[in-house]
Amino acid sequence: MALRIEAATRACVIAAVFAFGARAQTHTYAVRHRHLHGGAEGTLRVTETSVSFDETRKKNRCSRTWNYDDIQKLELSADTLRITTYEDRAREFGRDRVWLFDKLPPDLSRELYPAWSKRLDQRFVAAFADDHIKPDWRIPAKLMHGLSGYQGELLFAHDLVVFKTPAPQQSRTWRITDIGNAASADPFDLTINTREGDYRFQLKEALPESAYRALWRQVNLTRGLQILSQSASSSGEPK
Repeated sequence: MALRIEAATRACVIAAVFAFGARAQTHTYAVRHRHLHGGAEGTLRVTETSVSFDETRKKNRCSRTWNYDDIQKLELSADTLRITTYEDRAREFGRDRVWLFDKLPPDLSRELYPAWSKRLDQRFVAAFADDHIKPDWRIPAKLMHGLSGYQGELLFAHDLVVFKTPAPQQSRTWRITDIGNAASADPFDLTINTREGDYRFQLKEALPESAYRALWRQVNLTRGLQILSQSASSSGEPK
């Protein structure tokens, strides 16, 4: 009996050690902090609580550590990582300081996206298309930008909206919780409101009314609104 208890205790201790190790895992990557001219090579470290950059050069001027609540916006693409902090740039009239990292390893975005998507709130921007989405429906679209725009495709699932385009840095993956509102002026128009701003799309096929209603309801349900069919007119539900 004592041996069984001892064995069970040892197994629990080992399991706890492995669980702690998984929670405390640190990801390290060789990256470059981009400057106006050139950049500084160094090591990016990502933990459950912080992101840090250690510059390789002896002067070490660019080394920093940010806890997640020190980060105003964290934008990840396949090629770059952009961290906007709450630091003021005195020479730029208090403009928020931005740290841009490039020369990312090819596996960085693939490894960090799932963790950051679960860990971070609307301050996390996924500037690429999630290839693992299983869309309920999809529609070709043009993202309007000034007098031109970017050709691509919108994909919709119950928890994600993805805009996929070959244009660099213009693809997006939004969790439903990242979307403040979805509006449509007509079946060939859709505007998605996010913390970054409004994304207006010209749709190349008519947006089914049922699909728009489903998107609108899902967005507003995640915002805590009670949507009742008998009070649709007063709640602002699209008709």
